[in-house]
Amino acid sequence: TLAGSNLSALIATAAVFSQFFLLTLYMQQVLHYSALKTGVAYIGLTLTTIAFSAVSQGLVTRFGVRSVLPVGLALSTVALLLYAQLPVHGHYFWDLFPGFIIGGLGLALTFIPMSIGALTGVRPADAGIASGLINTTQQIGGAVGVAAATTIATTFTNHYVDSHSGISAFSGAALTHGFQIAFYVLAATSAVGAVLAAV
Repeated sequence: TLAGSNLSALIATAAVFSQFFLLTLYMQQVLHYSALKTGVAYIGLTLTTIAFSAVSQGLVTRFGVRSVLPVGLALSTVALLLYAQLPVHGHYFWDLFPGFIIGGLGLALTFIPMSIGALTGVRPADAGIASGLINTTQQIGGAVGVAAATTIATTFTNHYVDSHSGISAFSGAALTHGFQIAFYVLAATSAVGAVLAAV
């Protein structure tokens, strides 16, 4: 259970940390949101995560980590697929908000069981090590994920610029294309995590 939770943490944080990074860039560079407006835009995701955290804990207690964690990662996959459809002239409530709600639910059903699973069956003397391990795994997953997602987005933005004359790398169309490809890759990563968590 500990190994499975840490593997899921590595994959989930790679997708989640990257998701926040890319969405922030999309809102600020493509939709031209201010930093404050971008922060407020995440309120739907944040409140959904908070609201369902207690529900997630109850579900884990009743059905177990293996039943809840894959569902959370599957919901995160759906949210990432919605983000991959974001248009150049996106609208908050029609394009971003649905993904934020589904993503927030996915986060609640992912990180709560993941944390519980990382300490399940661990001897009291090893609890500190297990807790440090899950935190380290999350940080490594996030760092690797952001680096990979940024590289993918930048690469495909440059491909778009090369194949469309007169388009700069900072145009909304080029940036959005790169973000879309990166979100598809992150969705595939999250889907693999859901399968591994179930197995």
